[in-house]
Amino acid sequence: MGVKAALPRYELYFYNVVLCLAMLWAARWIFDVSSSNSNRKTFKPSVQPGWYYSGRKMDTADVEWMMWFSTFREHIIFALSGHVLFAKICTLLAPQYRSLVFMVYGMLAVFTSMGWAYVTLILSHCVLLYSISLVKLRWLCFVAGLTTLATFKMEPFISWQAGFVIGNFDLRPLLFYGGCGFTIMRCMSFALENCEKKDGNYSILELLKYNFYLPFFYFGPIMTFDKFYVQQANNPNLTRKDGEMWNISLQALLHLGVIMIVAVLLHFMYILTIPNDLKLLKNISDWALVGLAYLNLVYDWVKAAVMFGVINTISRLDYLDPPKPPKCITMLYVFSETHFDRGINEFLCKYVYNYLGGKHDNILDELIASLSTFGITSLWLGPGWVVFIWAFLNCFGLNFEMWTAKLFMMEPFISIEMAISESMSRRIRAVFNTFNFWTIALYNVLAVNNLEFAKLVAKRMFLKGFPFTTITVMFVTYCLIQLIKEKERRQALIDDPDPIPPPAPTPVPTAATPATDPSTTQTDAAAAAAAQSVDPNKQKAE
Repeated sequence: MGVKAALPRYELYFYNVVLCLAMLWAARWIFDVSSSNSNRKTFKPSVQPGWYYSGRKMDTADVEWMMWFSTFREHIIFALSGHVLFAKICTLLAPQYRSLVFMVYGMLAVFTSMGWAYVTLILSHCVLLYSISLVKLRWLCFVAGLTTLATFKMEPFISWQAGFVIGNFDLRPLLFYGGCGFTIMRCMSFALENCEKKDGNYSILELLKYNFYLPFFYFGPIMTFDKFYVQQANNPNLTRKDGEMWNISLQALLHLGVIMIVAVLLHFMYILTIPNDLKLLKNISDWALVGLAYLNLVYDWVKAAVMFGVINTISRLDYLDPPKPPKCITMLYVFSETHFDRGINEFLCKYVYNYLGGKHDNILDELIASLSTFGITSLWLGPGWVVFIWAFLNCFGLNFEMWTAKLFMMEPFISIEMAISESMSRRIRAVFNTFNFWTIALYNVLAVNNLEFAKLVAKRMFLKGFPFTTITVMFVTYCLIQLIKEKERRQALIDDPDPIPPPAPTPVPTAATPATDPSTTQTDAAAAAAAQSVDPNKQKAE
């Protein structure tokens, strides 16, 4: 079945209506729970007074969101605005030194926010991994990089290195771990690319330019060194495409609008605080619980999309092509596309998964590649039982999905699919994708919220709520999957339009002839055909 298989328009309209009604119904349940429990004792630490003119409290459970767009909003805007200003001045006066100016400004910003001891710590890690990269052994670069990363995830190394930061403020832990973690990953990318360089080595100055680019320093995303080096350090072409500045401005306004919408919703639906109150969760309806789990995943994607989007907007002003924001959870129904941070995903695919997995047609190689990938991911996220469970389930799901797909491409399954229509094949696949969707969703609820909340959602959805809740949720999810497939179909038609059939040949006009006897006509036609089939050599001789 091709991705371009279409469904009747009335069927798609029906799916849209069902999905919209289901989302409104779930939102109404969550709104009622939030309004009736706003003064609950367990809500007091995270549900704080909101906008005065709204008359409602606001869910402030997400420290990272509040830090970005409330507590330290002015500091972040000031630092990024300074970067944009210096970048513009340098582009006009000395464009050949842009990357050097970015490095100096980034180091000064890090020094101002975290102190000279922290800058020294970062530089020591850069020098260490640069020295190891000169040996040009991939396995040694990996061992050194992962060992260094592990020192920021385990005691007593964490406390010892954290002592290099002087002072105590709310943003300190986030900046410390973010800057150190992303520094190690960038140094690993640099070291691995240096191993692939055949003639000589990259200089340590290139590593410092790469690492201290301020928009990416604390919060990512990770842009592999080979792309950054080509686009930033050795890019003489600083011209923009037609309409690029308009697109960048539109993107910035879109992010601002999303920030305002999220702030409004957090005043009316406490989707971040409710999952932490298990006693309350046991008393709400199945529909509200399922909707709460889904909205938590959507919120987590929106947060990441906005944060990476703001940084990406700044980097696009610097003529970079950064990694795209993460794919929305509402668009995920296969494990092979399930990745939160596209920068981390590109890093792992390039240096680990594709490198070890090869063509991904061998079971043992694929298993080693996927285990290594999720092992590094677990180390990046921070070792813990929840992370290990999440990594194991996703690793199993990825392998099971891939080999199941290969099985169904064999006989007799391929013959059965060829015998039915494309639209029916799309419907059957959507049924299987529906179960896959909730498998992915529950695995990510485990990572985004907590183990108890994920267990409660699964239990109410598939055990206590069976059959009514299970069938209802699965049918609504089936409608969502079909709408996702329809969007993919339209995008496929844009990316790879169907070839236009050639026009029908125009008949040669002939002069009108008087009617003749049919037998005479057949005789003349036979004679004409015989004349055309005469040997050309004979004609030439004559």
